[in-house]
Amino acid sequence: MTPRCKVMSHIFICDLLIFIYLAGSTLLTVSSSGDGYLHCESIMRNWVDSSIETKVRTDELILKDLLLFLHVPRSGGRTYFLCLLRKLYTGPEECPLSYDKLRLNPSKPNCRLMVSHDDYSLLSKLPKHKTSVVTILRDPIDRVFSTYEFSVEVAARFLVHPNLTSATQMSRRKYPKSHGVSALDIWPWKYLVPWMRQDLFVRRHARELGRLRKTEKTNNPYDMEEMVMPLQEFINDPIAHEIIHNGATFQVAGLTNNSYLEESHDVRNCVRKHPEFGHYVLEVAKHRLDHMLYVGLTEEHKKSANMFAEVVGAQVISQSEALSSTEQETTNKTEPRFSSSYPADGLNQDEDIAGYLNITEVPSPHDEPGRENMTVGKLMEAYEKCNSNLRKSQTTRHTMSLKKISPVNFSKKARRSVPASILDQIQYLNSLDVELYKHAQDIFRRQEKHVMQNHDKGNLKAQEELQTSGCGSLFSCLPWKILSIIAFLAVLVLAILVTKRSRAGKLKM
Repeated sequence: MTPRCKVMSHIFICDLLIFIYLAGSTLLTVSSSGDGYLHCESIMRNWVDSSIETKVRTDELILKDLLLFLHVPRSGGRTYFLCLLRKLYTGPEECPLSYDKLRLNPSKPNCRLMVSHDDYSLLSKLPKHKTSVVTILRDPIDRVFSTYEFSVEVAARFLVHPNLTSATQMSRRKYPKSHGVSALDIWPWKYLVPWMRQDLFVRRHARELGRLRKTEKTNNPYDMEEMVMPLQEFINDPIAHEIIHNGATFQVAGLTNNSYLEESHDVRNCVRKHPEFGHYVLEVAKHRLDHMLYVGLTEEHKKSANMFAEVVGAQVISQSEALSSTEQETTNKTEPRFSSSYPADGLNQDEDIAGYLNITEVPSPHDEPGRENMTVGKLMEAYEKCNSNLRKSQTTRHTMSLKKISPVNFSKKARRSVPASILDQIQYLNSLDVELYKHAQDIFRRQEKHVMQNHDKGNLKAQEELQTSGCGSLFSCLPWKILSIIAFLAVLVLAILVTKRSRAGKLKM
């Protein structure tokens, strides 16, 4: 063999070895990737199998012993709690510190109401067969807007402090005399508010040093980077991807980063690596909505409240009447209401700024109508008054908070200035929530139809009772029958007398 052939032979062998190595690496990578995908698929299927009940249940519309209000953030649930549930349940019946899972105590005697931002996995800590679940969903785009606005609004309240260090230290203090739960204690605000608070202080410091270009005059408060984090930057941040996007779906499915389930971390990782597995999460969330006692819609605010009163309120009132007939509730008249069971939108702060930051808006039990006389009609009257007062105080707090970051002024009108491209991006990032909301709308229409049918049945039953009691019509009621007979006899007697007189007159003639 010539030297050239030897060299060519070595080159061929080297190339062959390199080819074998690369092929092996590729096969190994493909195999590893395949194993990872198959492993995730196995995790997802096992989770779905354990999450979806195959047993047919017929009692979903019947209120059980414990009511869990699964509060999806920025869906209007605070109004439901303060203006509806607080009118239906007494203080001792509320599970204390519902929003703080570290001190969860649903075993409290007479604990009948649990209100929480925790996800559906909370049900694993409750007597599932004795618990009914209700929730409210909101249009995903509006919910993202509201989450952004609220995060900025609450964080802006810290700007009364000279620097971030002071604000952070103060927020860590505990004030046992205060009855409100801080927004920093509950999910998701314990992540979102500190993030936005730090950003606001960084921007303020940069403005003071002249490092930020001044915002050009614009009618879009969602793009004033000199003052606040622009909306587009907010929705693209990893924190938003972790907590906000598709947040309602993951919360109803029980898979938030605040979940009680051990497997939730693995399931979330699989969905993050393989987004196509998101349809598993969506199907579980849909299934759970189907089996809830009530599903409301933020956009159908008034109609939702009325339906809640009809579907849930009427049953709570009925249960309360039954309990009152068998138990003495003297302690309910003297025991204070657990105002700590709902988080204040403000923050528990020093006395000198408490009036600005700590607006709990928890109504006094003395201002509430007596529950022993409660009806669905009275509940809605109380709701209307409470909701009106709540909106006024929210507007005041909103205005005071945004003064610190003027000219930023969030409003529904201002949202129209956001480019369509950003709205499309929000919708794309929340594709699961979009589908879940459509499903919730279908459920809402079915509930509406069910309530109307019950009304029709109730009216028919009332008519049947009237007829059964002999008063279905004006002349079929017993008193009217007696009066009719008397009147008939009187007319008959009168006719006889007239006839006799007439005959007597003819005889004389």
